[in-house]
Amino acid sequence: MQVIKIGEQYAVRLEEGEEVLTSLQTWADQYEVGFGSLAAIGALRRATLGYFDPATNEYHHLAVDEQVEVVSLSGNVSRGEDGRPVVHVHAVLGRADGQALGGHLVAGTVRPTLEVVITVLPGRVERRRDPVTGLALWNLER
Repeated sequence: MQVIKIGEQYAVRLEEGEEVLTSLQTWADQYEVGFGSLAAIGALRRATLGYFDPATNEYHHLAVDEQVEVVSLSGNVSRGEDGRPVVHVHAVLGRADGQALGGHLVAGTVRPTLEVVITVLPGRVERRRDPVTGLALWNLER
């Protein structure tokens, strides 16, 4: 991972073989990010996408075991109830034939690179487990 700070934004380049979420969580921990937004483009050699089914309150996973372009990756960084960083990301992935797949990024392995722009915002947003869905949602109560 390579990082440069530009104002309140960071340019983060993930290298081949890095796992997207793990790398970004490590970055957020190192830079003590309490809240931020992110966008990225690049490519992955494999990924797992998730789709949340509100009827069952469960994620269904789709394994993507092929080289794909990251057409769009957007998300945010917040903090979990345990204080650790939570990186919540959605992705649109493009296959070689032009078909697109999209969903919640559960996992992704970079190949050859992923270019991420992260805007750090002042303050801290924490997540709290929602008793209805079981999801860790932003706690915006003051």
